[in-house]
Amino acid sequence: MTATARKSKSKPKHHILPPRSRVKEADTWDLSSLYADDPAWETDFGTWEKQISRYAAFRGTLGQSAAQLAKCLAFDLKCDRLAERLGTYAFLKTTQDTANSDYQRMMGRYQHVASQASQAASFIRPEILALPARKFRDYLQARPLQPHRLTLERLVRYKPHTLSKAEERLLAMQSQMAQTADQTFRQLTDADFKFGMVKNEQGESMELSHASFATLLHSPARRVRKTAFLQYYQVFAEHENALAATLSGSVQRDIYYAQARGYESALQSALFADNVPTSVYDNLITAVRSRAPAIYRYLDLRRRKMRLRELHHYDTYAPILSGLDQRRTWKQAVDVVFKSLAPLGDAYGRVLRQGLTEARWCDRYPNRGKQSGAFSCGSFDGAPYILMNYQPPVLDHVFTLTHEAGHSMHSYYSARHQPYQYYDYTIFVAEVASTFNEQLLSRYLLQQAKTKQQRAYLLNRDIDAIRSTIIRQTMFAEFEKIIHALAESGEPLTVECFKREYAQLLQAYFGPDFVIDPQLHLECLRVPHFYRAFYVYQYATGMAAAMALSERVLAGGQQELNDYLSFLQGGCSKYPLDLLRAAGVDMTTPTPVEKALDRFAEPTRKIGRKCNCPLRICFILRVTSKG
Repeated sequence: MTATARKSKSKPKHHILPPRSRVKEADTWDLSSLYADDPAWETDFGTWEKQISRYAAFRGTLGQSAAQLAKCLAFDLKCDRLAERLGTYAFLKTTQDTANSDYQRMMGRYQHVASQASQAASFIRPEILALPARKFRDYLQARPLQPHRLTLERLVRYKPHTLSKAEERLLAMQSQMAQTADQTFRQLTDADFKFGMVKNEQGESMELSHASFATLLHSPARRVRKTAFLQYYQVFAEHENALAATLSGSVQRDIYYAQARGYESALQSALFADNVPTSVYDNLITAVRSRAPAIYRYLDLRRRKMRLRELHHYDTYAPILSGLDQRRTWKQAVDVVFKSLAPLGDAYGRVLRQGLTEARWCDRYPNRGKQSGAFSCGSFDGAPYILMNYQPPVLDHVFTLTHEAGHSMHSYYSARHQPYQYYDYTIFVAEVASTFNEQLLSRYLLQQAKTKQQRAYLLNRDIDAIRSTIIRQTMFAEFEKIIHALAESGEPLTVECFKREYAQLLQAYFGPDFVIDPQLHLECLRVPHFYRAFYVYQYATGMAAAMALSERVLAGGQQELNDYLSFLQGGCSKYPLDLLRAAGVDMTTPTPVEKALDRFAEPTRKIGRKCNCPLRICFILRVTSKG
């Protein structure tokens, strides 16, 4: 052995996240579409802060005439549009380095003034709703109010849930305080938690973080997966009481606002804005629960194909087929996403490709203190930015990229085809656009697969995507429903309560033969979406709708494509269920969810007998033969 070889062997590589200051500019987002720099933000912030006092001139005057109400609504939109731009910039700055105190202060100042603006404008809704019915009908016909007619028609639905002017002002004053639980959770988990180092399958030391945790769970080496799992959750176990307190605080906030406004439950309150009946939520849970035997059969297949005596949660992320080279650089990832989205037309692809390259919509790689996960953040006046923590070895990160790109292009189209007041689409339809892109990427990669192993790998990923998006997110949704119902009945939400309820769901959704490590009970304390209650069910409904719409576009012609593009352009000009119905899928029925679950359940019925094939995944091939 040479001296060089000895030296190389004695010093294994260490993968430590760089500080933000050392990240290449080309790998970061360019926020200049919002503000050229921080001083420019400060200038607009000062303008916005001064404008707030002008709300007072409209107080008590909205019943004078339709023209006066129109002036008030136009002023409110002007203030809100500037606030959105300011808030988007501040938020993005905080996420790129959550430990940067300057940007934490910027966000804090924004939230403080946003609370003041909310208080100043709190009279608008109750004054409008106090209008006599006949005058309100006359206002709807008045020419000055035509740009706001849809807003007013939607607003009248809230009449039973709108309080007096004084009470509305008190609720508005609480807006900043109401974010405390979420902010505490994010500061703890993104800035304060340190997970240490873990050696990957090559013996290289990696800093364990939210981003690298996903990478390590995909490792073909079980030792690596198990070590990362136990080490990661040990940190959560050390803070379980604090985390339980923050989650409990978030649930109590939801219940407080729902009860204050006279809703039957926090769930009804959350679904009211989108005009989604609670039956949609309940039907989703019922449909997934009915497929429990298929879920158990698939998990047992996974155990056998991975040659394991027991299947643990940390075994469910690694591909059943390992050893395939799935590494893609950022440039390669962008290229494959671009090609996969060709069915959406040249204009769609051209805009997106520029956004992901020269226009620098995306902040690409992990750095120390960066917010975990990924998101798209669109605004009316700025580019639709994307935060990623891209890891080249992880195929799922390519899917994450096209997922967030779907959100961003949805924002792009909506902002260019709707006025400000109707451009911001709701979460319910947001997950359709993103998952639609994932469906096209999966189809493209399957077409490009050169071997049976590659095809089986991708088909298995499709099945796992249904499990993780529809089935697992439904489990999360059921957990949210349970803990809110418990709190509404007066049950204290202690750490033991959370773990007990979550353990029961894990058993129900994973089955009696799945080994549930006690650490997994803590998973309920690490999911950021739980601080935005009743959000995650829309991942499940969104995937079901996306599967239906993608099949419709791929099998159809120009009209089907136009229907889908019109959906992207629709913003919130219609309620989400109406937007989807116009695009070609009716989510008021359980049919789309059931059809999506059939793609998961059908093959598992055929694997009751032992299968000795070398993971050609013959049962999955039957699924794709159906389209």
